[in-house]
Amino acid sequence: MLAGFPVPLDPDGSPPPEHELRDGALVMAAAAGTDLFVDPSGAAPLPDVGRLMGPAPDADFMLSARVAVEFASRFDAGVLLVYADHRRWAKCCFEYSPQLVPTAVTVVTRQASDDCNHFEVAGPTLWLRVTRTGPAWAFHASTDGQWWRLLRYFALADSPPIPAQVKVGFLAQSPTGAGCRVVFDQISLRPGAPSDLRDGS
Repeated sequence: MLAGFPVPLDPDGSPPPEHELRDGALVMAAAAGTDLFVDPSGAAPLPDVGRLMGPAPDADFMLSARVAVEFASRFDAGVLLVYADHRRWAKCCFEYSPQLVPTAVTVVTRQASDDCNHFEVAGPTLWLRVTRTGPAWAFHASTDGQWWRLLRYFALADSPPIPAQVKVGFLAQSPTGAGCRVVFDQISLRPGAPSDLRDGS
């Protein structure tokens, strides 16, 4: 059991995720050429990537972690993932931009993916957070683990309805590179949601 994540984590996707638990942290190694992105142009096949997932609580909750990425290539990233099925999922990412700058990035996929770069980060770590609030979801990021900036507020529901049991978890990706190492620590999965998603709490 991962400290701070009180539900079982199971490997999913392909290739299987290379990972280990170390001093309460989750260390993942992205395989070369791995990504989870459904190109809106339809030019690429449906993607897959190894990930570690567990059942999301049915009630409101927050999953947060400090994410450290050993960036090497464009789009290398450590990710908190919300996963309903192979065409409906969302990523909150600490990612290497095309300009080779660490950046907070989000992707929401409902049949096809969007892609939104939010702000650049001066350093190799960023806190990420996933919140479930009723039928909606929110992504936040923080540079200090105290003040949280709202990145996205969204729904995954469409037709057909999403499965009752959505999964949440972690992945490491390296779409254009030979792989990268990601460390998730200070992991917390706790009940409740901020009363105001936009006030920094």
